[in-house]
Amino acid sequence: MMSDKEKVEKFLRLLKQKAKVWGILYLDDRSKNAQTLADLELKASERDRIIENLIIQDYSDGPLNEKHYDGMEMWVFGKEVKGKEIYIKITLGDFSDRPVCISFHISEYSLTYPFKK
Repeated sequence: MMSDKEKVEKFLRLLKQKAKVWGILYLDDRSKNAQTLADLELKASERDRIIENLIIQDYSDGPLNEKHYDGMEMWVFGKEVKGKEIYIKITLGDFSDRPVCISFHISEYSLTYPFKK
């Protein structure tokens, strides 16, 4: 049986492989996602780089069962960008489709990081 740490490492590996092939679908219809890009003066393409650079220490929560996206498992990560903590909620998507980033916005509360020392 895989440890929690191994599960997160496997998720990150699959996420990065799928993102390379298909890219990532961002739900930009969510206003706080778009507002974060404006507030931090980030280009939409910079999100890809931030997600590609996620490491196990950025893991916060998951897998969470979600009602959206056919109950796909959601994973939560946090990353500091320009002095702000960014809340990133993402799923791998269907087997032959791209990952879906549901949330990419300034965190509304402090995240916890179980693998940060």
